[in-house]
Amino acid sequence: MHTQPAKPNLTLLLILALLVIFCPMAIDIYLPAFPTIAEQFLVTEQQVQQTVAIFMLTVGLGQLIAGPLADRFGRKPVALVGISLYAGSALIAYCAPSFEVLLSARALQGLGACATFVVAFAIVRDKFGSERSGQIITYLNGIVCFIPALAPILGAWLTVKFGWEMNFLFLTGFALLGFIVTFFFFRETRPADSVYQGHILDLRRFIPIISTPLFLFNSLLCMVTMSVILVFVTLAPGWIITELGGSVANFTFWFSLNAVLSIIASFIMPLYIKRHPKRALKIGLLLLVGSGLLMLLFSQYKSALALMIPMFVAAFGFALTLGSAAGRALSLFPKQAGTASALLGAMQMSGASLLVFITQFLQLQTPILIGVHFLLLVPFSYLLFRKAQFS
Repeated sequence: MHTQPAKPNLTLLLILALLVIFCPMAIDIYLPAFPTIAEQFLVTEQQVQQTVAIFMLTVGLGQLIAGPLADRFGRKPVALVGISLYAGSALIAYCAPSFEVLLSARALQGLGACATFVVAFAIVRDKFGSERSGQIITYLNGIVCFIPALAPILGAWLTVKFGWEMNFLFLTGFALLGFIVTFFFFRETRPADSVYQGHILDLRRFIPIISTPLFLFNSLLCMVTMSVILVFVTLAPGWIITELGGSVANFTFWFSLNAVLSIIASFIMPLYIKRHPKRALKIGLLLLVGSGLLMLLFSQYKSALALMIPMFVAAFGFALTLGSAAGRALSLFPKQAGTASALLGAMQMSGASLLVFITQFLQLQTPILIGVHFLLLVPFSYLLFRKAQFS
């Protein structure tokens, strides 16, 4: 049992980084291949976007099973099974003879990625406790931010040189490497007194967790914040390339610049979170709400710069908010870290996907829709500043 927060060590941080980038890598690497995939399978690019949606859905919902399994059997076996499923489904996608097979492979890949995602968060809670979890999660977010910068560039090169299928063969090789590293270098962190009760599909286990006000508030906050990121990542490429007449190179430039700022923010902000954990969340929310107001203000200008300036400001808000809120959500459940991490992840991923899906029916222009998602954080800001139990 871990009674004191551990000091970070390089090996553990590298393993955590490896586990968390499985999910964004599977999303970002093949974005430049969308037109090629649509042409080969005779479908629209909107249909190809469904391969991202189904992936995100299974990543979120799958955690409701992966989390309790991690509490029952341990973090390591669940991670290894997830990585194996990820590799196998990537190989199926590589060989996919039809769009339907590709879509099914992506659903399976989401189930594999969900295991690595939930295990990473559970390990953070196991090893670093409630005091340092927010700081470590923010560091991990900084590492994850490398992926939107590098993966599309790699994916574009693989697509041009070898065809779109090579993106999934690369993911297969990446998963095999991750399996080897996790198998040989990761030591189990599940506490000896970890709580696991009932059948694995018994969702009643989540009721005591979600009914805790501190968890509910912070997990919903993570969900809405993630919806901002998701609506931006999903719609911004089309806005820049199609609506503004930009090129893939323009899209890559702006995404890379935003990723660099996110990386800087995610490695600077943990120092502030460590010193002022409560104030960090408040400042983060103010930055995000302010970014939303800027986005609506600049929406009258059809330029990539007008879209990206608010996102540059938001990069620092994301770094302060996501790490702080996730750490606070998990802080009360040291003996159920896997289950609590699963519920947090499911709400964050599937909830954000559902929220983006619903708001797209408003048929708003991309900058306005992103601004609306930002402003959904206003009620959370009010509660955080006015209600003592949330601050």
